[in-house]
Amino acid sequence: MTYWALNAIFLGATAVVALAAVFSRRAPRWGAVALCLGVLLVMTAVFDNVMIGIGLVDYNHALISGAFIGVAPLEDFAYAVAGVILLPSLWTLIGSRRDPA
Repeated sequence: MTYWALNAIFLGATAVVALAAVFSRRAPRWGAVALCLGVLLVMTAVFDNVMIGIGLVDYNHALISGAFIGVAPLEDFAYAVAGVILLPSLWTLIGSRRDPA
């Protein structure tokens, strides 16, 4: 299984939850999500390049697309995207303890 195939599973599940959040009684604040995503992608680019550059992490080159940002494969950024979208979507769907039932 390639890294993109694995990412497709996580990104697909994230898309389903995000769509459910969009159609719920209240949607996440997408502006804040976008800002957080931008910051996290920059941090991912910096720290993934450092970790891969010093040899802490390595990838099977037969399973990656060959597209890189620095030395980090593009597939590595999908987890940041999924996390930033999934968590506020889940929070919206589940609600906080302060929500009136």
